[in-house]
Amino acid sequence: MEKNLKLFIFTFFFAIPFISLVSQNKENKLIVFDRPAYEESLKKMPSKELINLGKKIPDISLDIKYATPNNFTKQVIYKEAKAFARKPVAEALGEAQKEFLKLGYSIKIFDAYRPYRATIKFFEIIGDTRYVASPKTGSRHNKGCAIDLTLVDLNTNKELTMPTEYDSFRKEAWAEAPVSDSEILKNRTILIQVLTNHGFRVNKTEWWHFDFVGCAGFEVLDIPFEDLE
Repeated sequence: MEKNLKLFIFTFFFAIPFISLVSQNKENKLIVFDRPAYEESLKKMPSKELINLGKKIPDISLDIKYATPNNFTKQVIYKEAKAFARKPVAEALGEAQKEFLKLGYSIKIFDAYRPYRATIKFFEIIGDTRYVASPKTGSRHNKGCAIDLTLVDLNTNKELTMPTEYDSFRKEAWAEAPVSDSEILKNRTILIQVLTNHGFRVNKTEWWHFDFVGCAGFEVLDIPFEDLE
């Protein structure tokens, strides 16, 4: 009897908290889709398809920094210089491009969909979640719902002057940082305003980073570019 009572007490005070902890860990665990899981998800929701932006959107240009060593890691992260985004993101970006073209500008993309393995690498190098996503949560780039970009002048084919270079960690790169140069302020304002009109939201610490607001339910993906086409 005494032995059974001790067993009951141990179970009540120790086993139940342990079960709760295991359940909580499962709930908090990040789910990352590989290619088979991604393809299965498309059967249920075709709008989750990753679209090749370079082929989909007329007149855009690509300058995929992570396919070169010319980035903050000083390493080549991608094997191919391509840009992908989920179908609704690609469609919204295409509409924004039409508006930019009317204003005499065109989109230049630095980065879009980012395989989850790259986010892990970035966090190992920087470790500051103001500028890189935590591997615990992944990022909207990993979901195919974020674009890093700037604008090019159609007449000169040169990038518009912005507050900083791409991937700058200086506070001048913040989306609402004070800008004394009127031309630079105008360029940043046009970029942010047009993309906002088409369903994007600028990242507060990166003038070039835009999240698409309509990506609820899209999963974190870890599919290299070379496996997408």
